Amino acid sequence: MRELNTASLDSVTQTEIYAKFFHGLSNPTRFKIVEALLDQEMNVSQLVDAIGASQSQVSNQLACLKWCGYVTSRQEGKYILYRISDERVRTILQLAKEIVADNAEHIRCCTRM
Repeated sequence: MRELNTASLDSVTQTEIYAKFFHGLSNPTRFKIVEALLDQEMNVSQLVDAIGASQSQVSNQLACLKWCGYVTSRQEGKYILYRISDERVRTILQLAKEIVADNAEHIRCCTRM
């Protein structure tokens, strides 16, 4: 995958890319998939069982997560196994959980998002 040097972009474009990065985790199905993959590799069927979404939803969201660099895959026999592509994703989720724990009620009640 070709890397984009954000330093060469204007601040508006950088801001849009950062917002899109966080938007990648804003979909509940995508978030559940990423969370499920923190502990182990899984195939689509295992993810369907783990998060309770349909196979088409999981496949569609995995495609998005893979395209944007959150997850990667490898083939093992007849299965494609997915995993977190970068350990920093784990760190981001851990930090988010800590912030949410401190602000859960305000976030839950927010009507501006």
